[in-house]
Amino acid sequence: MAKQLYTGNTWWGFIISFLFWLLLYGGLLYYWFDFSLWQAFTDSTVHVILLGAASIVISRNLAYYRPAGGMNKVLYVTVVSLVMAALWVFFSHWLLVRSFDTDSVYINWLNNAVPTHFIVGCMMIAGIGLRSQLWYDEEEQQDARKRKDDTERIVREAELYKLRQQLQPHFLFNSLNSINALIMLRPQEAREMVLKLSDFLRGSLKREDDHWISLPEELMYLQLYLDIEKVRFGHRLSTDVIRDEASEKMQIPPMLLQPVVENAIKFGLYDTIGDITITIQAWVQEGMLYIQVQNPFDNELQQPNKGTGFGLSSIKRRLYLLFARQDLLETAVHEHIFTTLIKVPQTHDKSSNN
Repeated sequence: MAKQLYTGNTWWGFIISFLFWLLLYGGLLYYWFDFSLWQAFTDSTVHVILLGAASIVISRNLAYYRPAGGMNKVLYVTVVSLVMAALWVFFSHWLLVRSFDTDSVYINWLNNAVPTHFIVGCMMIAGIGLRSQLWYDEEEQQDARKRKDDTERIVREAELYKLRQQLQPHFLFNSLNSINALIMLRPQEAREMVLKLSDFLRGSLKREDDHWISLPEELMYLQLYLDIEKVRFGHRLSTDVIRDEASEKMQIPPMLLQPVVENAIKFGLYDTIGDITITIQAWVQEGMLYIQVQNPFDNELQQPNKGTGFGLSSIKRRLYLLFARQDLLETAVHEHIFTTLIKVPQTHDKSSNN
């Protein structure tokens, strides 16, 4: 379907331009050539109306057909403008001759003015044609950019969704294995873990369509995950959550912290002995939310520089897809402490959760 160039306010602009040129041209004929008021404005009305019609015709024609290539487009507009200008001069002359055939002075002037009318008509029609062509080309480019952006957004959202979904099976398998191990030895704890796992998965489903949630919501969701892990590891696992007042107003992509804490548990508990405390700290600096997760590890058993695993790599990928930045996830090792730092810019659209 062709684009609509003359719609709404554009039509009002066209009408105003028509009246302006009608009055201007009629006034010039009246004052410079000493024609009667009736002759001047009849001539002006005929020429301006037909010129406006020719301009609309070339504009609509370009809406349906525009040759490829810059030179081809210019040549096409030029040829069509010459034809339209010739038709404009012919019909305007024919109508005015029939209206004033008894006035030889006016008819002589009209005959002599044919070349001037033709040149002016060519310029006006070609100018409107080129303007229309540029407008339609820009509209096509905008549509192409929009389609490209929409396609990239769909692909990005699909990848984000896939990354979020890949986290759940890994955690679920671990939880089910733990429940299986607890059923015979500690059935009450197994039952408690099933209930907590149910609450956790229910919370995951509720957040399925959310692009952003508040930090307190994310921490509450994370606590469900930690409650399950504490059933698995008992007194060995404890957490310390520290956040300032400003951070409570910040927004965060949902389920962003779980893989970080899961990574901390993996490095801190799986191959170590004794109790550990995972510290989660959140603060705001220059409008950006910072979240730091720290866990101890044993140098002799762990190799933290070997890699951060799927969990942290998925977080880095999610942050890049959301913000197009590679510097939003940092890891560091210092004196038996593994530190993960996440930076979350607050550039989201609040309406995206509605």
